[in-house]
Amino acid sequence: MATLRELRDRTKSVQTTKKITHAMELIAASRIRKAQQVAEAADPYTRELTRALAAVASRGDMDHPLLTELEHPRRSAVLLVTSDRGLAGGYSTNVLRAGESVRHYLTVKHHREMDTYITGKKGAAFYEFRDREVTQAWEGFSEAPGYKHAEEISRVLLDAFLTPTEEGGVDEIFLVFTRFVSRVKQVPQIIRLLPLEVVSEEEAAERAESGARMTELHHAPADQENRVETPFDFEPDPEAVLDHLLPLYIGNRVYYALMQAAASELASRQAAMKSATDNASDIIRDLTREANQARQASITQEITEIVGGAAALSESA
Repeated sequence: MATLRELRDRTKSVQTTKKITHAMELIAASRIRKAQQVAEAADPYTRELTRALAAVASRGDMDHPLLTELEHPRRSAVLLVTSDRGLAGGYSTNVLRAGESVRHYLTVKHHREMDTYITGKKGAAFYEFRDREVTQAWEGFSEAPGYKHAEEISRVLLDAFLTPTEEGGVDEIFLVFTRFVSRVKQVPQIIRLLPLEVVSEEEAAERAESGARMTELHHAPADQENRVETPFDFEPDPEAVLDHLLPLYIGNRVYYALMQAAASELASRQAAMKSATDNASDIIRDLTREANQARQASITQEITEIVGGAAALSESA
């Protein structure tokens, strides 16, 4: 049985831990709102860019490499969005688990080569521990991503897609990240970034809620003959407009994923720190009770010894 001194030392240690976890919970809670505001501020631009791109892509005479799916892809790329820090519950684990399902779908089921791109130290450490090759990794901005980070990532992915497969390029790119639904719910999501499928945020949210599987997401955009003609005229021509819009759209989709992942990471960290704080409170309560019992036992023993000594003295007298 632990001594009273040991119980007091353990209680002080747990109290210190509780203060730290509670502070981290408050910090994460304050940052979630900021991340939400940044995401909400980008919504109007995202909607209009999607509408503009959909209008151009819906033309029946369009034949663009970013919109065309190969019949038999040989190499795929996957971008995993994980965290730089731990103490966020199962946040990164859930993303990596979804990434493993993509890996199995591509390499085992369809026998394709796979290039892996990762953001966040946790994902990089996961692959390094398993001695798996990572094509490129980015670190240091998982909690507060900027558009410059999304631009760099999208540029690398776009270059890989436009490079012929024989020269090390890829035929398709998947994006695995965590969609922020609420402070208590974050959903890992898999989308195909390229070849392009223009999807509204509402449809993307519905897919995330329904738990879309890889087999549902792995399909081409609408067939050329089924595309609806738009009543718009494009200058100088639709191909030039599409060439300008597509890199913006890809960068926007990556930025959106990074922002959603940042909010999800902070929400997961807040929940994990709240749970740790509650657990610390329970431990402190148990240790306090145990310390009180030890103190009472010590006092009882001292009283017993005093009474016993007094009785011995009276008998000797």
